[in-house]
Amino acid sequence: MVTATSSVASGRRTSRLPAEATSFVGRRQELAEVRRMLSVSRMVTLTGVGGVGKTRLATRSATTLRRAFPDGVWLVELAYLEKPELLITLVMEAMEIRDHSSRPPLEVLVGHLRDKQALVVLDNCEHLLYECAVLAETLLRSAPELRILATSRQILGIAGEQTLTLPPLSLDSGGTRTAVRAPATSDAVQLFTERAQAVVPEFTVTQENQETVEGICRRLDGLPLAIELAAVRLRVLSVQQLLERIDDRFRLLTGGSRAVLPRHQTLRALIDWSYTLCTERERALWARASVFSGGLDLEAAEEVCSGDGITGAEVVELIAALVEKSIFTREEYPGTVRFRLLETIRQYGRERLAESGRTAEIQRRHRDHYRALAAEARVRLFGADQVAWLGRLQMEHANLRTALEYCLSDPAEVRVGLGMGADLLYHWITSYYLAEGRRWMDRALASDTGPSEVRARALWSNSWLAIIQADPDAAAAMLEESKAIGEKLGLEPVLGYVAVFSGMIAMVRDDTETAIALYEDAVRRHTSTGDPVGRALALIRLSLAQSFLGDSALAISIGEEGIAVCDAYGEGWHRSYTMMALGVEVWRQGDAARATKMEQESLRFNRSLDDPLGIGVNLEVLAWIAATERQYARAARLLGIAETVWKAVGAPLSGYGHLAHYHDECVDDTRRVLGPAAYLAEFEQGSDLRYEDGLAYGLEEPAPAAAASQGTGGSSPLTPRETEIARLVAQGARNKGIAATLVISQRTVEGHIEHIMNKLGFNSRAQIAAWVREQEHGAGAGSSG
Repeated sequence: MVTATSSVASGRRTSRLPAEATSFVGRRQELAEVRRMLSVSRMVTLTGVGGVGKTRLATRSATTLRRAFPDGVWLVELAYLEKPELLITLVMEAMEIRDHSSRPPLEVLVGHLRDKQALVVLDNCEHLLYECAVLAETLLRSAPELRILATSRQILGIAGEQTLTLPPLSLDSGGTRTAVRAPATSDAVQLFTERAQAVVPEFTVTQENQETVEGICRRLDGLPLAIELAAVRLRVLSVQQLLERIDDRFRLLTGGSRAVLPRHQTLRALIDWSYTLCTERERALWARASVFSGGLDLEAAEEVCSGDGITGAEVVELIAALVEKSIFTREEYPGTVRFRLLETIRQYGRERLAESGRTAEIQRRHRDHYRALAAEARVRLFGADQVAWLGRLQMEHANLRTALEYCLSDPAEVRVGLGMGADLLYHWITSYYLAEGRRWMDRALASDTGPSEVRARALWSNSWLAIIQADPDAAAAMLEESKAIGEKLGLEPVLGYVAVFSGMIAMVRDDTETAIALYEDAVRRHTSTGDPVGRALALIRLSLAQSFLGDSALAISIGEEGIAVCDAYGEGWHRSYTMMALGVEVWRQGDAARATKMEQESLRFNRSLDDPLGIGVNLEVLAWIAATERQYARAARLLGIAETVWKAVGAPLSGYGHLAHYHDECVDDTRRVLGPAAYLAEFEQGSDLRYEDGLAYGLEEPAPAAAASQGTGGSSPLTPRETEIARLVAQGARNKGIAATLVISQRTVEGHIEHIMNKLGFNSRAQIAAWVREQEHGAGAGSSG
């Protein structure tokens, strides 16, 4: 009988893996994870966007695992295979199986693997997904000792399959030092350096060019293929020239090795390959989604990307397919899931969208979606879900910025942008985007000068930003124009807000009587129009003004009225400011303990919202209270903490300049009692505190670092979240695993790890792990004594 033979049976080669022509960079955690997964699962699939290094990781993993598979480790390269019916034949060829029988090829292959302890690597399965899935499932059922490692832009979807999505190379300084890299660098920079030295041997990363090289790697999303193609360009370009030209990446990044797959020789060809693997509707969704910046959620995708052959109900399935094909990246946040396109993938999609002739249409739909989002956020501002909406706006900031740019780039759309900027007023104020908001509003107001309700509203909104920026003259000019439009068009709400902000300017100019009259006018107008937002805002300022004049009873009754307005709607932000105002008056009455509780209650809310303005005022008032209680060291330290916040805001006591005399008195008294040297020492201790520790000090809570050090042996400079992440790093967890465990984005994890390394002076994850073990050992030693 004629039989088949193979290298497995004949004693010839027991593996068929390519030799590495270039160095293998990074991926230590991923290598360890592949080993672990293959120890518990017989089918592992590496997924990820094209050019991310799936094949390289698979072959390196197979090489390191050779000894674990005595019957062979085999790489089956499927990229060139165009006819699915030849799949089994190609596998047999790769394993050097010689068959001279008349049996079906699958039967022969199963027969040879039935009792073998072997590893088969199926590389580039995405264009033969169904056939590879059927083959893998058949082989695994028939050969109990067989393991299969596949690479694909989409999972195979068979029973027992474990998947590892390969992210781009790390962009943080988590790599180890090598002789060729004096500065601490990331895996992405190390890859760039080593590939650059292949074409320019004298190239090295220095303190002078490191930022430029990091910029190149960041603009290329850390994609290994893109980085390698970019490094080749150093034959004719400097790193600075390369960075300047990187936006034209699809024309620039050509000239890869002729020995590699044709689609890997240029970045465009690589992504073209991904594009051909998508259905027409998937391609359309990819192109349409390219108008988003910083990610998108399902609701936005359904609204912006549907139509013309794609129903809203189909969008979720198309997104799922694109996630499976590694075009979209899935990111999980508390209560929601978002999707992101790597910038390289996004730019390719934008080119395809332009080819379709629909760029303007989709960009307008994108703008319409975020215009509506801003408008709804304004309506929903005063209520129980206020914090959630402000958080959502922060998450969508990049898209909001893109929508505003669309509006302001077209004269016919400027008024829409003007209204959108005004709707985002509380987004600008409660975040670190205040200066940016002012720039958007100034630009829009300069482009749309006709009198309208929208312009009147934008003027008084922008005046508040100007007041916070300590620019009262500009604010006054804007309010004068807003008032003129309001009176001409009979816009009672506009006149109410003009009165509020005009009162603020009067307080800055030490005209308290005029300010009170304006605030009272604002309260009347907003009460008559039924606007709780304007009413609460006017009551806060009126309470502060009456307190400033010394009318304690009236200041408190007005403040309590403001609290009642907020409580009726379940509102938190204006309530916290009202509580701050009441705290000032209660302190002036001499009840320091109650005033402290009020300010700390306000501070806790402002901390939850991360509102720097509110936090700064709270810390100031707490310092004033401490000084009157003769806690001068605490007062000086709180002033130092507040100074750090004011530097971030850009102006001290922004919008509350009339309170500055309390600040000056506190500084004078504290410095006089402590003495200049002791005052400065305490002040600097406060200003040197990390942000979280400073807020904890103001709230008289255990410092996060101190809390984190419990059980980690001594004082720790890390926050609780950083400590949590450091421990997971020490356990060998990858960034993706950490993100999944803590329900945060992978980018957030990378940011935390970068902060950990900066604080501890480290440049590798191994150093973090060693530090954690040392801390835990110290804690154990301390408890045992």
